[in-house]
Amino acid sequence: VTLSEGARAGIGRELGMLDSLLSLGGLVLLRDSVEWEGRSLLKALVKKSALCGEQVHILGCEVSEEEFREGFDSDINNRLVYHDFFRDPLNWSKTEEALPGGPLGALRAICKRTDPGPITIALDSLSWLLLHLPCTTLCQALHAVSHQDSCPGDSSPVGKVSVLGLLHEELHGPGPVGALTSLAQTEVTLGGTKGQASAHILCRRPRQRPTDQTQWFSILPDFSLDLQEGPSVESQPYSNPHIPPVSKNARARTRKCSLGSGQRGENKSCRGWGWGGF
Repeated sequence: VTLSEGARAGIGRELGMLDSLLSLGGLVLLRDSVEWEGRSLLKALVKKSALCGEQVHILGCEVSEEEFREGFDSDINNRLVYHDFFRDPLNWSKTEEALPGGPLGALRAICKRTDPGPITIALDSLSWLLLHLPCTTLCQALHAVSHQDSCPGDSSPVGKVSVLGLLHEELHGPGPVGALTSLAQTEVTLGGTKGQASAHILCRRPRQRPTDQTQWFSILPDFSLDLQEGPSVESQPYSNPHIPPVSKNARARTRKCSLGSGQRGENKSCRGWGWGGF
């Protein structure tokens, strides 16, 4: 394999991961944590959408516009439409450029456009919105926006709509997180081990079983992806990433207990499983 062929293969895998996150449209939920931040992946997806010629709108609530744009080249920055809710989220300064209705008003205004092309809306972050708005109000708005391309009651010629929502999972209880998860067409849970980041990707396609895969990656300073070697990335039937798999040793102990002599209480090693007291 020549260097150029290897480079092309790496680029293809990178684009494959980004394409898989954006292909379904709808809500793409990026679940990060204190240890594994998700804004870099959000910006990688924003860059991918901009390079594809899509309209890209950023609802910036959590960091400044300068900080969000940092790392993008001028070509990418010129393609982004930034709605700044960081400096004055409540419009106390009464500026004329502020959109009525705050971030949700901006969402509705974006989707009333007449351009039929695909659009990507990045919410930085969903956690900020969830802490300032009722959960039901936010979920209703997200459902209306992310399903607008399939809404029969809307006469505007709308193309595919992708909503990228960054969620700091540790800030919220299971109720709000579960509500947002139920709305997502694509769900990305960030994690990792030994300093190497991973993304567990769950895709829900209409009339199909959900599929999941895990990608190991790092993000370069220009917000390109560098995919790493790791576990198999082939799509599999859905398994819950929050339930740890049973280890080989645990399975071996279980088998030993189930295949023992049959005398109750004889195998003391089985007491940890709750069987030794029978």
